[in-house]
Formats: sequence, structure tokens, C-alpha cells
Amino acid sequence: MNQLRKTAIFTFLLLAIASVYFTFQLKFTFNFEQFFPTGDPDLAFFKEFIADFESDDNFMLIAAKRDAGVFEQEFLENFQDLTAKTRSLPFIKSTQSLTKLVFPIKTPFGITTVPAIHIDKPAKYARDSLRIMQDERFVHNLISEDATALVIALKTQNTMTLQEADKLMAAVKTLLATYDFEATHVLGTSYFQSELVKMSQREILVSAIISGILVTFILFVLFRRPIGIGIAGVSIALGMLLFLGLLGALGRELSVMSALYPVLMIIVGTSDVIHIMSKYIDELRKGLPRKEAITITIKEIGLATLLTSVTTAIGFASLTSSRIIPIKEFGVNAAVGVLVAYITVIFFTTALLSYFKKEKLTYLTEQKNSWEKLLEWTYQLTLLHPKRIFFGSICLLGICFWGISKVTTNYRMETTLPIGAPITEDFLFFEKTFAGYRPMEIGVFAQGDYKAQDFEVLQEIDKLEQYLKTFPTIKSVNSITSLYKSVNQVNNSNKASAYVLPDSERSFKKAQKMLSRLPDDTANILVSKNGDKARITTRILDIGADSVHQLGIQIDKWIAANTNPNIATYKRTGTGIILDKNALYARQSLLEGLGVAIIIVSCIMALLFRNWRMVFISLVPNILPLLIAGGLLGFLGIPLEAGVAILFAIVFGIAVDDTIHFLSKFKLVRDKGHSIEEAIHITFLETGKAICLTSVVLFFGFLVMLFSVNPASVTVGIMISVTLFTALISDLLLIPVLIRKIL
Repeated sequence: MNQLRKTAIFTFLLLAIASVYFTFQLKFTFNFEQFFPTGDPDLAFFKEFIADFESDDNFMLIAAKRDAGVFEQEFLENFQDLTAKTRSLPFIKSTQSLTKLVFPIKTPFGITTVPAIHIDKPAKYARDSLRIMQDERFVHNLISEDATALVIALKTQNTMTLQEADKLMAAVKTLLATYDFEATHVLGTSYFQSELVKMSQREILVSAIISGILVTFILFVLFRRPIGIGIAGVSIALGMLLFLGLLGALGRELSVMSALYPVLMIIVGTSDVIHIMSKYIDELRKGLPRKEAITITIKEIGLATLLTSVTTAIGFASLTSSRIIPIKEFGVNAAVGVLVAYITVIFFTTALLSYFKKEKLTYLTEQKNSWEKLLEWTYQLTLLHPKRIFFGSICLLGICFWGISKVTTNYRMETTLPIGAPITEDFLFFEKTFAGYRPMEIGVFAQGDYKAQDFEVLQEIDKLEQYLKTFPTIKSVNSITSLYKSVNQVNNSNKASAYVLPDSERSFKKAQKMLSRLPDDTANILVSKNGDKARITTRILDIGADSVHQLGIQIDKWIAANTNPNIATYKRTGTGIILDKNALYARQSLLEGLGVAIIIVSCIMALLFRNWRMVFISLVPNILPLLIAGGLLGFLGIPLEAGVAILFAIVFGIAVDDTIHFLSKFKLVRDKGHSIEEAIHITFLETGKAICLTSVVLFFGFLVMLFSVNPASVTVGIMISVTLFTALISDLLLIPVLIRKIL
């Protein structure tokens, strides 16, 4: 045995050294495409759509604010200089702002241009301002409605790596720091990409530190001896290190979901350590020698802990049914992490424990008597008031279903952004002052012999555009019609009222002829190369996924009733719509994954207990916490979205642990010849303490997420803590009642 202990400890030391190296090889990644639901037909259409045109999120907006108004010479000169310099930023293809724009003027000698803003002639600012603020192309896009902010619209390359996004954002921040604007704000995919990865890195570090401090405190309260605290702490830290090293060795990349890994590994490892150490110390207290005590601990608690680890891993693995790649990867990684924690505890921790007597591991006090009194009181409660417990559970069940009926999927992008961070402030600024971020594209498909730039097709497009502009949440609409409207305006003395489509075939042909002489860069991104398709680009305010869906239905109904399908047909698409479908799939994959997980856990229980009644008893206390979690979402008005949906897998995977420990001990006692009531009583006194302790660790462990700046993580942390606490109550109160009633 001594040789086995040394071999186990030495092996884990070697693995720890290798894990340190591979941990530093871990890389972070983020892009919105990761969150596109795989296998979705709308996603396939979107990919074809952007292949014909370009991505709808390849833009960056830089806003500069002046509360007294932007029409001031020094401000405009600085903004013009900034516009010019943004063109040299890395990965930028083009820039546009009002200080760069010119209006075409038709003269007897041809077409000439005048600047939109005569920067060096302040006397003309009033006239320039009036003209700009009456032009729908500029308000909400390049200038705010109150004329206190201007925007530079940058077009970036279509796809950017994290390193490229970081390089671009570093260059943007450096450039902006050279100007003395009252305030500047940035919005764009590259900004999200760069900042959300930084958030993930911070979350992992902060959650690991706070979880470590919390667990150290709990271990101190439990064991009070340096050696006991040290063994537990080293075991937990080693498990997390091996897990991260394994991810690095396998070449796995960390996503925004990775912030949960330290919390999960620390609290799952702590739970395993507490069960093992509590049992070992209890056996030593009975007077058994260390060798026999560790053997009994491995046989009894080792098997139960294996089952809890497997069921927890199954809970996480249920996330593989998700269509969202980061959630699927999180499920696989977390499942592997749970098993790594188990292997570490069952081999490394037990090897270390067997070297020490109980006096070295814990401070011997009357603490055990206090636990016995509390557990004895709980046991008597289940014995004396079974009907109250049963009917109380039924009432709670009804309340849960009421709450579940209130659950929505109307999540907003704001809820995925770090709390109080500059990127969130920037996002909200553009939501309030400009057209927001969320893109919506409408594909236009010319029918029969028509082409996208035929007069009849453009008239149909314009009808739809005018309808879209009636929605207060849609503040930016653009299509190929804008080019024809601009030419028509030039041909009519640049009157604001002339910014409409030509009203006759003859004037349309005239405008088309003029456009053919101009560079076709703009036309190429609004009409496909073969001319049979066009796009209407819009941006919608962040009103929520369900609200956008209802708006889309309203648009589709209007199209069906007011457009001619023989001339053109339409289909909504875009990054925003694809991402919104995650809410629908989150609910679907949640039900599918949990259904499979429940079936698998039921099979494991059936193999363990060989009794369908015990399977039923084991499932009821663990389905109730899931329903409580769903009810809380409804009552608290928390939308069900991809990041929040994972809490159900975590709750089920971890909540079932205490049930297995309780029922495994019950079975062992029954196998020794004790009656059902005696077995319940003994199980309460011997296993109840470890169950309560691990639940306390889990409760406070997940509350660590309150320190997160990620709203979804905060929600998940609070929800899991509350539901796991209810799972403990459910186990201690319901299981004894069900056993007496059913067995």
C-alpha cells in the first residue's frame, strides 16, 4: 500500500508540472459566428446572402460629442482630421463622415460638388445645418437628432481574428487619445470581440481568486488544522490545474462561457473532498486504523462519489444537444472537468490522507453533537409531519408552473455586455443617440424577367422602405433606391423634397444613365453582380429578441398584403435575426438535453438500486429544483437565452449528487439488515452532515458569480445557488417521506 501511495502522489506531481506548461498554451476566442445555431436553414440562407453582398456587421462607428452642438469650427476641424486619419487604421477599407461628404450640383457645365459642411466658413453653418438635419440619410446615421454628436462610419474587412480586432482597437484608442473631444464612443464587432475576450480573462482570474478565498475559509471552519486544510486545498487546486492543462493539451479554446470553469472546478472538487475527508475522519473516530479507514472510505464514498461525478457529467453533457457551439463545448469541457476532479480526489487525496491520523486532519470539538441535533430535528420533522411536507411540495409545484408560464425569450444585447464597462456605455449611447447596432437585412429577389434595378422593382422596394420607416425602432434604412433618389434630387435643383424615386420611366432612365457614369462601389454592395438580387439594410434598436420577432411577423404580413410577388419577393435575414433564433433553440435543446440526461440518470439509478421505486424516489427531489429555477426565471422577468439556459444542466447535474449520497448510504445500511426506518435514521446522522456541508459550499461557491461583470453569469450564479439550496431541502425532507410511502 505504501508503494501505491507514493506512486500515485508522484504521478500527479508529474501531471501537475505538465499541466502548468499546457495551461499557458490556452487561447481565448470570440466572434458572433460562434453563436450562430448550426444546422439552421436561415443560417444557410444568410451565408449565401452575404456571399452575394457582404457581411452586415463589418462596420465600426466612432462618435464625437459636443453638448453645445457640433457646428463649431474647432470641433469640426478636429473631427475632419480624425476622419482623415481613420483611413490609415489597420483593417479599415473605407471611411465616411459629414466632414468628408459633398453634395453634387448640376450646372450648365456639368456636375460639380459642394461640401456638406463648409468647415472653413462658419457663416454658412446655419444653412449647412438646416440642409443636413432635413436629410434622412444623415440623421441617426452620421449626426444625432439633436446635432450634438457626429459619427465616422468605418467599413472593416469582413472577418477578423481576435488578434486583428485587438490591433485595430488599440490603434483606435491611441488615435482618439490625441484629440480633446468632450466625449467619444465606439461601436462595432471588432470592439465587442476584443472587449468580451478581456472580460472572459478577467472573469476567470477573479472567480478563481474569490472562489479560492471562499473555499479556504470553509475548509478552515471545517477542519481547523493546517494539514487538513492543506490536503483539501492542494487537492482542489490540483484538480483545476489538471483540467486547464488538459484543455491546453487538447488544443481547446476558451470562450466567453469559460468564466464558469474555475467556480465549477473549485466547488465540485470541494464537494468531493469534503465527502471523502468527512467519511475518513468519521471512520478514524470509530477507532479504526488508517488503512482500514481509507479502504472503507474508498469503497463506500468512492462509489457514491463516482456515481455523483458521472451524473453531474451527464448533466453537463446534456448541453451537447445545443446548436450553439460555445455552449456545446462548455458542456463537454465541464463534463470532463468533473471527472478530472473525481480522479484527483479518489487517487491523490486518499493517498495523502492515509498518511495522517484524525488529530492532524481536524480539530476535535463537540461540533459533531451540534450537527447530530440539527439532523435529528430534521429527521423528526419528516417523521411527524409527512403530509405537510407532501402538500407543501404540491403547492410549490403549482407556483413553479405559474412562474414557468411567465418565462420569455425577449433578451436584449445589453444583457450580454459587462456591467458598468465602457463598451456597455458606448453601446447604450448609440442606442439612445443613433440607430443602434442590431442589423436586419431584407433580401429582394427580382422575379421573372425583371432585374433588381428595373423601375418596377425599385418602386416595390421603395414601398417597403417607406413602411419600414414608420417603425420608431428602425432608424436606419438603406438600399439601391437611395442612389436613384440622390440623382433625382440633383436633377431637381437639390431640393429636399426631390429626394424620392423618379416619378416616370423617362426620368428614371435619365437617372440610370447618370449613375452608370459614377463609380459602382456602392451599387455593388446593394445589388448582386448578376443583377437579380438586392438588399435593404436596416438597424433596429435593442428592443429584445421576441419584440424583434413580432416586428418581423408584422413586416412579413405587410409585404404579403401590399407588394407584388410577380415583380419581387422578400426574405428577412441578418446577424441579429440569426442570433435571436438561439433563444428558440435554447429552449428546445434544453428540453431535449435534460430529457436525455434524466433518462440516463434513471438507468444508472435502476442499475444501482435494482428497484423502479428507488428510481422514482431519486428523480422527484431533483426535478423539483429544475421547476423552481424555471419559476424563478418567470417571476423575476429574466429572459431565457443561451447563457442562462445552461443553469438547468448545472442544477440537475449537481443537485442529483446529494440524492445519490443519501440513497447510496440508505442502501448500504439496508443491506446490513436494518429496517427502513432505522436505515433512514442512520443515513440522516452519518451522511446528512456531508450533504449539508457540500450544499453550503455549493451555495456560497456559486454566489461568487455576484462579483462577475457579466449579467448572464450573475443571473446564473444567483439562480443556481438558490435552486441548489432548495434541492438540499428537497432531499432532506422529501426523500424520507417518499421512502416511507413507496417502499
